Amino acid sequence: MTPSIPSVPEITLEEFLQLPETKPASEYINGVIYQKPMPQGQHSRIRGELGTAINQVGQSEKIVAAFPELTCNFGGSSIVPDIAVFEWHRIPRKPNGRLENLVTIAPDWTIEIWSPDQIVNQMMRRIIFCLNHGTQIAWLVDPEDESVIIFKPNQTPEVKSGDDLLPSLTVLTDWQLSARDLFGWLYL
Repeated sequence: MTPSIPSVPEITLEEFLQLPETKPASEYINGVIYQKPMPQGQHSRIRGELGTAINQVGQSEKIVAAFPELTCNFGGSSIVPDIAVFEWHRIPRKPNGRLENLVTIAPDWTIEIWSPDQIVNQMMRRIIFCLNHGTQIAWLVDPEDESVIIFKPNQTPEVKSGDDLLPSLTVLTDWQLSARDLFGWLYL
């Protein structure tokens, strides 16, 4: 279960951002602070392999970049997707081209990986929040039943498993991954 941390009444995003960082990360959504659960084995393996796979194609061609556990502050909230993916031209940068530390936009693609102690509806609320603020696609990865729910703005979610190809950002024209490939990373 993802516990909520008792928050100060009417705490603002700015006040939340001044609080000490927590391990694992805390999120601030609609005035409530939630602490993410500690990543477990399957969650950690999928996050690492998936981020690497996206970056192998996306960074070499300067198409996208994947960031694990990146704090994104937008829409009056602060969220930490398991993987946040930005199209290359939208990666937050300083005027000299160096990566920004403070991200104030929604990722183009957000990926959440379910762990047994997480509440699915909270994860879906986070995904819907992202979609309502410009995210183009979101995945909710369930290692337990080896399925991925795909969310897109104004569309009914789709469930993918087995040999189903997992849709990604449209700019990743040469990248394909099936659900079987994704969950294959769990079999060592």
